[in-house]
Amino acid sequence: MHRRTALSFSAAALIAAAPLLTACGGDAHPGAAAVVGGQRIEVSSLQAQVADVRKAQERSPDATRLIQESGGLSRQKLHDMIFDRVADKVAEDNGVTVSRGEIQQARADFVKQSGGEEQLRSALLQQRGVAPDQIDDVARRAVLMNKLAEKLGVTNTPEGQKKLTDAFSQASKALKIDVNPRFGAWDDAKIQLGTYTAPWVRQISKAPEPQTL
Repeated sequence: MHRRTALSFSAAALIAAAPLLTACGGDAHPGAAAVVGGQRIEVSSLQAQVADVRKAQERSPDATRLIQESGGLSRQKLHDMIFDRVADKVAEDNGVTVSRGEIQQARADFVKQSGGEEQLRSALLQQRGVAPDQIDDVARRAVLMNKLAEKLGVTNTPEGQKKLTDAFSQASKALKIDVNPRFGAWDDAKIQLGTYTAPWVRQISKAPEPQTL
């Protein structure tokens, strides 16, 4: 029996256009987009993720539209990078790990659900601003969320959903997340960067039930 992780490709609008943000000179943490648990997320690392997506978008037949609709890509990527560290903190606190094999199985499930590797790449690029070499990160994130929901006994009830939200909020506060003001501010209660609502935040508020094949 293999764990199967659901991936929804329902239409979700990308964040409203906003300028790409670069260096942090003169701020409390020069060169850092954020500091999470005392560990820096460098602007250069953030820019590298954004560049990967831009390259993939430029190769798409819908290049112009994709680029125009993803002006806030840097904030989207920074949100994901911060969120992953919060999720890792929750996982560490609860003794949850994700193996390479589980990531590969989840990706295989995604490919099957979307009708092929190319269809998966296209859907993630268009709907979530994910470059092909970032798909494993998506798979890991999805597996981890399902395992955390299972570990914490989360069910699709208000009480169950609150349990998961509270766990993430507590971890977020413990990490003392400090975001460069040019990128916005992190909200510990909502577990999001400014007003940007990512798919993972919606997943916290409505945790999926782990599924098996």
